[in-house]
Amino acid sequence: MKTLWTPWRIQYILGKKPRGCLLCTKHQEPLEKDRGNYILYRGATCYIMLNLFPYTNGHLMIAPYMHEASIERLDDKSLYEIIALTRAGVAALIRALSPEGFNIGMNLGKVAGAGIADHLHMHVVPRWYGDVNFMSVCAETRLIPETLDSTYDKLFPLLAEEKSSIR
Repeated sequence: MKTLWTPWRIQYILGKKPRGCLLCTKHQEPLEKDRGNYILYRGATCYIMLNLFPYTNGHLMIAPYMHEASIERLDDKSLYEIIALTRAGVAALIRALSPEGFNIGMNLGKVAGAGIADHLHMHVVPRWYGDVNFMSVCAETRLIPETLDSTYDKLFPLLAEEKSSIR
């Protein structure tokens, strides 16, 4: 058996688990905690954060502040802002990480693969040719080549620049 060292996961394993909805808990914390919560951008009705358990580095989640599981019940302003923030996130990722493609979408409902089924959110997953290799296929293990802190430091200033294009 091979060993992969993942010392950053001990914080999650031993850390205090939030009660209730993770996406609500994160955006309700003070702005001073945004970096520690990996919140990259706060809009009027939605926000962008790094996924704490990414498929690839740069994996973003865009969520409304409103706790809602159903896209049909989401108000128009929030629905529009999710798309506007998706566009801004893609633009920042292109500048920061030069991906060759993206997977973008929502998993609505537990059976559709939603890890947080009660609070809808958009995933923006940057992709590179060959990013799925033998480790993913044979060992069911993903390799993320960059820490969340490093990715945050690259994306945060770029999303601040994108602010003028987000309406």
